[in-house]
Amino acid sequence: MSTTKPDIEITTLPNGVTVITDPMPHLATASLGVWVGAGARDEAADEHGISHLLEHMAFKGTRRRSARAIAEEIEAVGGDINAATSVEHTAYHARVLGEDVPLALDVLADILTEPAFDPEELTREHNVIVQEIGAALDTPDDLVFDLFQERAFPGQAIGRSILGTPETVRSFDAGRLRAYLDRNYRGPRAIVAAAGAVEHAQVVAEAERRLAGFPATGKPAPAEGRYEGGVKVGGGRDLEQAHLLLGLEGISYRDPAIHALQVFTNALGGGMSSRLFQEVREARGLCYAVYSFHWAYGDTGLFGVYAGTDAQDVTELLDVVVDQIGETIETLSEAELSRSKAQAKVGLLAALENSGARADQLARQMLAFGRPIPLEEIVAKLDAVTLEDARAAGRALLGRGRPTFVALGPGKALESASRIAERLEKKAA
Repeated sequence: MSTTKPDIEITTLPNGVTVITDPMPHLATASLGVWVGAGARDEAADEHGISHLLEHMAFKGTRRRSARAIAEEIEAVGGDINAATSVEHTAYHARVLGEDVPLALDVLADILTEPAFDPEELTREHNVIVQEIGAALDTPDDLVFDLFQERAFPGQAIGRSILGTPETVRSFDAGRLRAYLDRNYRGPRAIVAAAGAVEHAQVVAEAERRLAGFPATGKPAPAEGRYEGGVKVGGGRDLEQAHLLLGLEGISYRDPAIHALQVFTNALGGGMSSRLFQEVREARGLCYAVYSFHWAYGDTGLFGVYAGTDAQDVTELLDVVVDQIGETIETLSEAELSRSKAQAKVGLLAALENSGARADQLARQMLAFGRPIPLEEIVAKLDAVTLEDARAAGRALLGRGRPTFVALGPGKALESASRIAERLEKKAA
């Protein structure tokens, strides 16, 4: 299997902005964007939700373009443009024909360097995001994840929801947005990534022309994440199902054990052949959805298992989940290890087949490690994970401290749920 990409090129501009391109000659379109290493965890206590609002306002007009003009210029060439905010990153990206890369970069740079922050547009976007917050609160299988993150990292920016609250969102004016942007959107933490029908020299020239205004100094480092864990049970809601999240402190993506933990997580609950799916859903019929995951950040991580089930099955389901975590640590097989590695490899290869996913992958690798990680290197590290490595990664999860348990659903169904978390805590002791 040949996966070498010798044609990846990287250039660092004088102000620290990094440009990375990966030509994909068989494509006529290009995916490109600006990724900034700043997200929700970079917010001060009184800035909850400002990263997400800034992302929304990026498309609401600049000094040169109205909100309508931004949409029309991109769509006039058949392209699309979007953005996303996460805990540690914010991405502004577009997909266009290769010949229209300069236009896309011009629009993206314009919204990042010359945003208008028109008061009327800002008020409208306040209302849009408040509605988005309301929709999240009405969606228990989304809300439970926000509560999970908050319970794992209480009182910290890394633990707060990305959306903010209606009160904080409505408090942000143009001055606050500019201050946050000026503090965090800086050259050394900005990546211009492009994949598909792209020419590196052209992207560099356009980026240097359009993004020269990004300051050359770095941004402040976010506060270190402090995992605490604990139990939060939200009963009394008029829900047919109980939504459950049971978790443990994870690890940073820089931790040498990250690949072993990924393999363990996949084997436990990463697919239809996983322990959780086979035992909880197939053998016992206790739920429709059950899976495990691991969110890795620059300095910490969070492992979890999600399940949605009928109220009457909560206790049995959680007992089985706790048992399966322990049994996977003790009895993981070579066949399961091999399947888990194969899942991870396919996910990596899929990014090479999609220009948008490839640009995103490259940008995140540059922000996290300062270099693109060759696929062969990642595959070699996955292949090197032994059965004992994967089991040790699971044991380390239990050894890091108290679990996090969050549940939403009918009150009576959750009365005894917290004792399951106590059971897991005893396993860790």
